[in-house]
Amino acid sequence: MEPTFNKMTPAGYHAIEAEIEALKKQRPHRIKVLAAAAALGDRSENAEYTNAKRDLGRLESRLRFLNKQLQYAQVVQPADNDQLDIGKFVTIEFLDDHDQLTYQLVGKQEADLTANKISFTSPIGKALVNHTLNDVVTVSAPNGNYQVKIIAIHR
Repeated sequence: MEPTFNKMTPAGYHAIEAEIEALKKQRPHRIKVLAAAAALGDRSENAEYTNAKRDLGRLESRLRFLNKQLQYAQVVQPADNDQLDIGKFVTIEFLDDHDQLTYQLVGKQEADLTANKISFTSPIGKALVNHTLNDVVTVSAPNGNYQVKIIAIHR
């Protein structure tokens, strides 16, 4: 079976690298806390030891997860064309109420609605991918279908 790669923007890839470096810097401190808690004595009733061990385990687990994300990452540079794809910004108009919003189309692990980043695998992302300026697209969402018009696309 061939591995599946996760598409992401260069910024998303660098954000994961930065988080890994930050976690690696925390690791020595967490190990010292665990060693100090272990030195307190009986580990079966030692809450500090249990908490320190759990915290170190979470850190190690997050590091493994992030390293896998990088291992299976496919960094996508936005193409220099008029089609909407990962990394590009799109301004859309919702045809039912004429609200306009600008989003960046990103990989699924980068999605963050508060930062106006939507995944290319989300219902709206799937509908918008490979469309061009002035296209009217029908979005199939869990609560029903709606239409949006692509107002602008830029890198």
